[in-house]
Amino acid sequence: MAKKERNAVKTLREMKEKSRLGGGERRIQDQHEKGKLTARERLDVLLDPGTFVEIDALVEHRSSDFGLQEQKIPGDGVVTGSGKIFGRLVFIFSQDFTVFGGSLSEAHAEKICKIMDMALKVGAPVIGLNDSGGARIQEGVVSLGGYADIFLRNTLVSGVIPQISAVLGPCAGGAVYSPAITDFVFMVQNTSYMFVTGPNVVKTVTHEDVSFEDLGGAMTHASKSGVAHFASENELECLRSVRKLLTFIPSNNLAELPAVECSDDPGRREERLRTIVPENPNKPYDMKEVVRLIVDEGDFFEVHEHYAANILVGFARLGGRPVGIIANQPAVLAGVLDIDSSLKAARFVRFCDAFNIPLVVFEDVPGFLPGTDQEWRGIIKHGAKLLYAFSEATVPKITVITRKAYGGAYDVMNSKHIRGDFNFAWPTAEIAVMGPKGAVEIIFRKEIEKSGNSAEALDKKVDEYREKFANPYIAAARGYVDDIIEPDTTRERLIHSLAILRNKVDRNPKKKHGNIPL
Repeated sequence: MAKKERNAVKTLREMKEKSRLGGGERRIQDQHEKGKLTARERLDVLLDPGTFVEIDALVEHRSSDFGLQEQKIPGDGVVTGSGKIFGRLVFIFSQDFTVFGGSLSEAHAEKICKIMDMALKVGAPVIGLNDSGGARIQEGVVSLGGYADIFLRNTLVSGVIPQISAVLGPCAGGAVYSPAITDFVFMVQNTSYMFVTGPNVVKTVTHEDVSFEDLGGAMTHASKSGVAHFASENELECLRSVRKLLTFIPSNNLAELPAVECSDDPGRREERLRTIVPENPNKPYDMKEVVRLIVDEGDFFEVHEHYAANILVGFARLGGRPVGIIANQPAVLAGVLDIDSSLKAARFVRFCDAFNIPLVVFEDVPGFLPGTDQEWRGIIKHGAKLLYAFSEATVPKITVITRKAYGGAYDVMNSKHIRGDFNFAWPTAEIAVMGPKGAVEIIFRKEIEKSGNSAEALDKKVDEYREKFANPYIAAARGYVDDIIEPDTTRERLIHSLAILRNKVDRNPKKKHGNIPL
């Protein structure tokens, strides 16, 4: 190798080493002292070993104001490139808090946009590891324009390639809207925060004293706002959860689902399912146990676990193939539908439909939550979102009614009338306009009044109504339920039905897009 060539290679290596060091050893140490990994350490955990290929490692900002021309670090605060997770291609950006606090500049935004454009071209998921102080103030409106360039891409690729955000540090101001548009948001307890305005501004404007954690921490967004789908105890757990999520979802909206060889007997029967629904119709039981007894290996990857717990959503496998699970949870608020649970389920249904993931519904719903709070906050339009999502979905859709299916909630929870493909009921199912007691008090009001409002007369009519109407047989007689099945055969019937529906084709009328009741 000639001397000139050797010098050129030496210079290249020195520049790349400078890029790899980010803000330097002191700032890397600060990052570790906060309990956080560096941008590159995160990639080592998230990606298959040795698969990361970096691009734009030598990009620098172009600003000369406020002395920035003297502070140029190759990479400019974000590491971008591609790698593999369980052998599948992903594109990724990892913000580096050791460089300008991970703040977003024009060049920083261009790097992110470049890998998003490439991900769209080749049909691979995009993962963003967010750890940033926000817009680089010294660049002014140029940095704001960079955010908007990212937001536009988030919107245009939505439903085409999966987008996953892991918030691993601060994410404030306009920066929050990119994760908000993406499909799934992961956060870490005590080290990651999201808010439009921070605690100091909140105190100035509203005189409220609130901590970073209470205002925008992981558990706040996982349980109260619903912004975060997952709240992990530490970064390692968070990044491993991102890896697991990707085992259930395809690389793009035209790709095959990531199926695996199933070692769990498709015909496996669980005796526990025969007795899991209590004889007392007002007694709760845990729908998570039902789900785990039915799906492959009992593996249910729950999404939004801490938010609107009266409904369950998440991923599982049946016969080795991924499915999206939506299930009323009678152990929380009797499984009633309210504003938060409707929003939670609607978004999940739409994700699954966008990426051709079949939907399996376990239904035990007494109706919509009554009260002025719900009505005034718009339960009508929010409940309609779930109805809209199920009605619009063209993927295979299967419902199993385990117990209650009352009123409008019966219609909403993927009933036959809104294109449910297979609708099954257990013998314990109660399908009716409303619960027996409420129905009797309306239908037989005068008769009960004549008896002196005796509890005995009421109970007798309730028993008569329950026997005649609160069962699955009238619905089955009309074909609204395809079959009444023994509970322990549910797994076998679901796997068989999904196999039948594998090549299902269903289309909505041609249009630009519908107008979901936002």
